[in-house]
Amino acid sequence: MTLSFNPLSTLSGRPGNTPLMRVDFLDLPPDVELYAKLEWHQPGASVKARPAFAILADAIAAGRWKPGMHMLDATSGNTGIAYATFCQAAGIPLTLCLPENASRERKEILTRLGVNVVLTSPYEGTDGAKEVALDLVEKNPGRYAYLDQYSNPANWRAHYDTTAPEVLIQTHRRLTHFVAGLGTTGTFTGTGRRLREELPGVRLIALQPETALHGLEGWKHLETAAIPAIHDPSLADEVRTVATEDSFAMIQRAAAAGLGLSPSAAANLAGTLATARQNGPGVYVTVFADDASKYSEVFDHLKIARPQTDKP
Repeated sequence: MTLSFNPLSTLSGRPGNTPLMRVDFLDLPPDVELYAKLEWHQPGASVKARPAFAILADAIAAGRWKPGMHMLDATSGNTGIAYATFCQAAGIPLTLCLPENASRERKEILTRLGVNVVLTSPYEGTDGAKEVALDLVEKNPGRYAYLDQYSNPANWRAHYDTTAPEVLIQTHRRLTHFVAGLGTTGTFTGTGRRLREELPGVRLIALQPETALHGLEGWKHLETAAIPAIHDPSLADEVRTVATEDSFAMIQRAAAAGLGLSPSAAANLAGTLATARQNGPGVYVTVFADDASKYSEVFDHLKIARPQTDKP
């Protein structure tokens, strides 16, 4: 059964159409252009607005959610904030399973947006949060519409339909390398698939944390974590690792230039810079998933002030 009225249809905020910024504060190799998508220019202030809206819309259109039910998912924070932004505006109840060690700001934002937050083990990450979500579904039939961002094809499809076409237009189809970290893997999978179709010669470089124990919220060390069902290992021309220390060093470099980056955005930039130094001339594009506003603990640890990032 499908609804005759989609509660998301009246929302004014829509994901997508984010700026592409040329990164000019780094010492780049000759004939290298480096660009980043500023994904904090979205509802919920992160890249996760794209898949979150698509996943919610798909659940409603397919009849998996009905009025009175809670939307439910596991999240490290940003997808949850995006879900919450749309659900609050549409009047849809939302329950999220969130690792207890998620940043204080993320927890505060979710609470402010009216989410029923279920805190899960800080040692098991989003894999543990997913197990808790599945247990809630099993014990409460009919109460939850489980969204499962890690297995839901609407996740990567959102990037196939929006992120990749934007990058193609904004670079005038000149990009030679796309570089992105792996979490749910939706950004890399969806964007990479579309870019490969449109520009067969493009190089796709995936990034992951250097070790299983890392400080890059939302990223997965695939050798030791549960691999998301939407992950396509055949896409990457190369998989590189990024150390948390390199991400934090990049946060400091960006802050000195007046740019506030999250750990994952800084890790993407560090990985793209390393790729450019190894591969040489080209047009490199990466994604700044979110800004510094939700990471006071990191900036306190680094003993630097958080630059204020302009948002629309």
